[in-house]
Amino acid sequence: MITARQSRAARALLGWTQETLADKARIALTALKRLESESGLEVYEATRDQTRRALEAAGIVFLSTDRGQGVLLVDDRGNNPTRSNPSR
Repeated sequence: MITARQSRAARALLGWTQETLADKARIALTALKRLESESGLEVYEATRDQTRRALEAAGIVFLSTDRGQGVLLVDDRGNNPTRSNPSR
């Protein structure tokens, strides 16, 4: 399950506004604002799911451990075989 903090952090990593994420997730802006609110507003599971899918499609990985939650932006440009490897 995506949390309000994870959604906001993922948007920050991607440089997306709420409007951009709502558009890419195909949800109403008000639904996203509810999801990202810290006031504990109810959010449909479908809203969370569509938001998570849009962020994952952009390279976000959601992390969850017994110590907390987070997000990671995966840079797949490192998989390009023609790119030089500075560590060699």
